[in-house]
Amino acid sequence: MPNITFIDAHGESRTVEAEAGSTVMETAIRNAIPGIEAECGGACACATCHVYVDDAWTAAVGHAEPMEEDMLDFAFDVRPNSRLSCQIRIRAELDGLVVRTPERQG
Repeated sequence: MPNITFIDAHGESRTVEAEAGSTVMETAIRNAIPGIEAECGGACACATCHVYVDDAWTAAVGHAEPMEEDMLDFAFDVRPNSRLSCQIRIRAELDGLVVRTPERQG
C-alpha cells in the first residue's frame, strides 16, 4: 500500500498507509488526521479538505480540474500547490506523497 505523509501547520508529521483507489481525503479521515474536516464527504462541494502538495509531488499529483479550482476559491490561504484532498486519487506512483494541512480550513 502507498504511504502518505501529512504535515500539519505546526510541523508535526504523520505517515499512514493509503488504499489504492481511495482519495487522500478518505485516507486522512480513516486515520483521524487533524486539519482535514471534509464536511461534504468528498463531493468537491466545499473546501474543508484543502492541502498543500509538496513541491516534489506536484507533477505526479497533477493539476486541479475547473470544478476543484472553483471550490478552492473558498479555501483559506490558497497557494499554487493547493489542492482539495478529495480530488487526489491514490495510486501506486504516489507512494511517499507528502501533503501539508493549512492553519485552518475555509
